[in-house]
Amino acid sequence: MPTSKSTSSKSSSSKSASASQGKTATSQPEAVKLLVKDHREVSKLFKAYAKLVKDEAEGTEKQALVTEICTMLKAHTAIEEELFYPAARELIEQDMVDEAVVEHASAKDLISQIEAMQPDEELYDAKVTVLGEYIEHHVKEEEEEMFPKVLKARSDVDFDELGEQMTARKEELLGEMGADGAMH
Repeated sequence: MPTSKSTSSKSSSSKSASASQGKTATSQPEAVKLLVKDHREVSKLFKAYAKLVKDEAEGTEKQALVTEICTMLKAHTAIEEELFYPAARELIEQDMVDEAVVEHASAKDLISQIEAMQPDEELYDAKVTVLGEYIEHHVKEEEEEMFPKVLKARSDVDFDELGEQMTARKEELLGEMGADGAMH
């Protein structure tokens, strides 16, 4: 019966298969599913931004997309720092979580700089591009190193319950940021 497992989970795991290093989406707890889903969504937004730059789109169109990117990243980093990382700290080496927090700080600094700018300002596109590169690097480390270690060490942490808490907190944050339900 090995084929029935892969057949039943194939469609649900296709989006996150590379991120989970062999784990199917059905075996991923809700907390990891949520984070991986966010990673995919923001990656698509950065690709859409690169296309706007290439197509020399209007500043208002670029700014609207950047606002969506920044809002999503702020909510995502908040749920990781408030809920996921504290659970991860109990299970894996501290330096891995510390590095992720430092990467978040760098991204937040760049987000603040971008939010204070107008799309026609010098370095705007470059800063958004670099933010995308930071995030891509961060996502790769989380999905290829942190998540597998956390899931392997699971112990008594209920990552499905944690995922529910993270989803609720994300909705709350998006509502506070005026993006009520726009991104999830």
